[in-house]
Amino acid sequence: QVQLVESGGGLVQAGGSLRLSCAASGRTISRYAMGWFRQAPGKEREFVAAISWTTLYADSVKGRFTISRDNAKNTVYLQMNSLKAEDTAVYYCATGPQLQTVEALYDYWGQGTQVTVSS
Repeated sequence: QVQLVESGGGLVQAGGSLRLSCAASGRTISRYAMGWFRQAPGKEREFVAAISWTTLYADSVKGRFTISRDNAKNTVYLQMNSLKAEDTAVYYCATGPQLQTVEALYDYWGQGTQVTVSS
């Protein structure tokens, strides 16, 4: 059974930084794509970043967010810098067979972690 557990969310002031972690079990992340998505209140869930043999980023986070992974720890990270109020959302980790921006193509999801950026 594949499980993804996110951590690292919290409250931060605009301009600050947070690092999210997603610990995986039941699947070796080096063999799959790992993605981060987010859902703000009243909005649909949206793609943020993904990593496999390369990385993908949403235009809204390019240059501010960095996705990485530690294969030894089977963990993927999302380093978020220069945070803005519009980054406030629940952030979800997901895994799937291919590097994609489409959430329907990811087959396992974490429970989410709240990120709140105060302006």
